[in-house]
Amino acid sequence: MFDMSWGEVLVIGGVALIVIGPKDLPKALRTVGQMTAKVRRMAGEFQAQFNEAMREAELEDIKKQVAGLNDSVSSLNTSFDPVRTARDELKTAIESEPPKPPALPPDPLIGPGAHSNPADPTDLPSVDLPVVPVPPPEPHLPTLPSSPPVKSPAP
Repeated sequence: MFDMSWGEVLVIGGVALIVIGPKDLPKALRTVGQMTAKVRRMAGEFQAQFNEAMREAELEDIKKQVAGLNDSVSSLNTSFDPVRTARDELKTAIESEPPKPPALPPDPLIGPGAHSNPADPTDLPSVDLPVVPVPPPEPHLPTLPSSPPVKSPAP
């Protein structure tokens, strides 16, 4: 602890033996040992209290960080609602007009100005056809099978 060599310890022990005397030296060493133990115990208690205070300070910092994360997560949860988003998109799609199909380029086989899109009858050109009279259909009468005449029994 104090970084003393054996030579220094012997010099201090010799001076203590001369100053204190051989009769009181064991009592003095016992007192020094007890005081050293008390100082070490107090230092250990101080270090334990200091470490506990540091853990509490770190724990409070961690609690503050967790509270901040909880606040940020709760603010994100209120803005994220996939059901509402899907419902709003479907509602706007239903309420809006259906889009018109794109106009097709003119077909060279049909002719200019005519479209080959049969789904849109408004784009078809008008054609004047000659009127041909159609004879009325003949009535179709079913024919009954012919059967031989029935003879009546004689009286």
